[in-house]
Amino acid sequence: MNPRVQRYLVAIEYIGTRFSGSQQQAKDRTVVGVLQEAFRKFVGQPVKIFCSSRTDAGVHALSNVCHIDVERISKRKPGEVLPPHEPGVVQRAVNHFLQRNDGDVMVTDVRSVPSNYHARYKARERTYFYRLLSGSDPLSILEKDRAWHVPEELDLLSMQEACRVLVGSHDFTSFRAAGCQAKSPVRCLDEFNVIEVPSTPYFPSIMERAESKLNNGDDPLTYPSQTKTETASVTTNFGETFGIGRRHRCYVVTACARGFLYHQVRLLVGALKCVGTGELTVSDIERILEAKTVSAAKPMAPASGLYLARVKYELP
Repeated sequence: MNPRVQRYLVAIEYIGTRFSGSQQQAKDRTVVGVLQEAFRKFVGQPVKIFCSSRTDAGVHALSNVCHIDVERISKRKPGEVLPPHEPGVVQRAVNHFLQRNDGDVMVTDVRSVPSNYHARYKARERTYFYRLLSGSDPLSILEKDRAWHVPEELDLLSMQEACRVLVGSHDFTSFRAAGCQAKSPVRCLDEFNVIEVPSTPYFPSIMERAESKLNNGDDPLTYPSQTKTETASVTTNFGETFGIGRRHRCYVVTACARGFLYHQVRLLVGALKCVGTGELTVSDIERILEAKTVSAAKPMAPASGLYLARVKYELP
């Protein structure tokens, strides 16, 4: 512990499409590598960054957290140690350099913490989201690498029933990939569920705008239920619907736990999707869980639909 060094807890968001994962690698572009370079330009010396959670190539983060030690040395008088930067200064300065490097990582929060506060080991809970878009039409290019496109319709009630089988503490050997280094396959899923949400990034249709005016004062997040894939405009006038893309039904899986096994969430979502399409039953999920072998599981979901949503802490 160096009393001249300030440790910062740093929250970041990123689009994982062009990264070979979050962890530092010798040759490939990674989240930590890009962040370390931005900090190096800011403080004028190399730094080491420790992430709370590893994410694979193509996985996104709404909020990942890391810690970093910074000794503020004067650039005018080399060797002179100055008082630590305020967290807001760190956030603005590092974002300045990140935006000059493709702009697919951004610092969203910074806090000064004690020198023994570790981003990984102090984490109390991690939450992941997984997005599935169901519908026969091709996805909008605005959704490219942001969700798993499932052409078939999904049975939401069956998927929710399967979630209830998996929530809680279990031996998840069947849902961890080869190469997992965890000492124990037992994990406790504090939350595991799937819901249907409004499809994005589409803007409100004519009917939705009209309903909003009629129901002024109601919850703005209320949206009409969709039983089938619909056009973004409900009018039958060809001139009004031409060029308007078709919506897909959007489902979000939420998984919360203190920690996860390697590829656990993607393997769980892969099985859940198969329940939704009818390839598996809820009983099959129970059988796979009890088999305690990854060969029993269905292929895992692609990385593009997975988002690290939040890492929860008890901050000092």
